[in-house]
Amino acid sequence: MFMDGRTARASVVGTDPATDVAILRLNNDITSLKTLPLGDSDQLRVGQVAVAIGNPLGFQSSVSTGVVSALGRSLRSQAGRLIDNIIQTDVALNPGNSGGPLVDSSGRVIGVNTAIIQGAQAISFSVPINTAEFVASQIMTYGTVKRGYVGIYGVTKPSPTNLVRTLGHKASTFVEVVQVEPSGPAAAAGILPGDWIIAFNGQALPSLDALYSYMTKMPPNTEATFTIIRNGSTVQNVKVKLGLSPAK
Repeated sequence: MFMDGRTARASVVGTDPATDVAILRLNNDITSLKTLPLGDSDQLRVGQVAVAIGNPLGFQSSVSTGVVSALGRSLRSQAGRLIDNIIQTDVALNPGNSGGPLVDSSGRVIGVNTAIIQGAQAISFSVPINTAEFVASQIMTYGTVKRGYVGIYGVTKPSPTNLVRTLGHKASTFVEVVQVEPSGPAAAAGILPGDWIIAFNGQALPSLDALYSYMTKMPPNTEATFTIIRNGSTVQNVKVKLGLSPAK
């Protein structure tokens, strides 16, 4: 059902359990639909205004406001999947908000509302819109999301001053490895939890989304070079043979 009261049947084009995002196709001839402008979730900052729109508990077109509390979080879903690089806000979300937009103060979509922690107050999570856009383009092109696989979970973090000045990392953010799959390509190459990934094949790596995007352009069994910083000071180039992202 749309805000003007019109209804339409929809079919599932594809889903991506790794991000909890699905793409639907309308089966009816619905015209004159207005869409929200999309923002750039890579430009989000902690403390900026966030607004959630949805139908919580059946109350249609409800709006709740808050601020971005943290960026680059990882969250294990109720199904047991670990969702990387999500936005944490203090916006009040309830059942019925999932799948609705998270927008900024200018009305641009910055995320897709996905989860809350049961029993917690003012802790809600949304998938960044840049991630959702990438997933949508993959599903519409291939019917699934094809990712090169390295077997790490990570978070996007702001670059400390010494990383910028001393080590030459020019991006304002980098990716910190949180967990390494024991049997994955990263583990085989020697990447460890706590390593900072600052570049992929010589390209600065500002976010986990950027890493996913780079890896999808490379087929499995090809070699990639990860530039990492270990213990906050030692720069290393690590060769990793990419695998195929496993079905989930």
